[in-house]
Amino acid sequence: MRIEKGASNFYWLSEGGRKMLATRNLAPGRRVYGERLLKDGSTEYRVWDPNRSKLAAAIMKGLREVPIKEGSHVLYLGAASGTTSSHVSDIVGKDGTVYCVEFAPRSMRDLVTVCESRPNMLPLLADARQPQEYADKLEAVDVIYQDVAQPDQSAILINNAKLFLKAGQYALIAVKSQSIDVTKKPSEVYETVLAEFEPHFEVVEKLGLEPYEKDHLFLLLRVK
Repeated sequence: MRIEKGASNFYWLSEGGRKMLATRNLAPGRRVYGERLLKDGSTEYRVWDPNRSKLAAAIMKGLREVPIKEGSHVLYLGAASGTTSSHVSDIVGKDGTVYCVEFAPRSMRDLVTVCESRPNMLPLLADARQPQEYADKLEAVDVIYQDVAQPDQSAILINNAKLFLKAGQYALIAVKSQSIDVTKKPSEVYETVLAEFEPHFEVVEKLGLEPYEKDHLFLLLRVK
């Protein structure tokens, strides 16, 4: 198996002519969503499935800059049961933190189980539309990552960034056009969302997620 480190603290694994995205497992021996575990000596890697993770899909589609680094403090909005947020946990490592906001109690139960073996993941049962509810539970962060299927996705990110994102730092969002307005073409929805972001963020990168996800626009933003 050939191992190549990516631009951030993730890895490319080559096995039998196949190239796979992976992160170094912060909780060796533990899987989160049935992913493959591969070992190289004493180091264990978790294969990162782009069909299960929009961040992985964006990296596979050529996202040039991944602002989540080792030691980063990340606010993750819409952590669900912990699939992508656990890989973010691997990336930031023991010196980083992932504040995991999730609204659904059922998903939160699964997320708490994941967090039990990952001290750098902090589960917060809260509504991302009400950031003041968890303002006393976290400090300013280096990155916000958002994967929330709500019509007001842009407002959710803007309001959280105003409260928690450090000046000049980054936000990542998977914009789901069908969750915003099913009556409009995805391109029209994206145009509206980008206009809403314009006063607050600089668009650093944007890319579609096909064939991994349909009708999604992935954005890397820098707060103004």
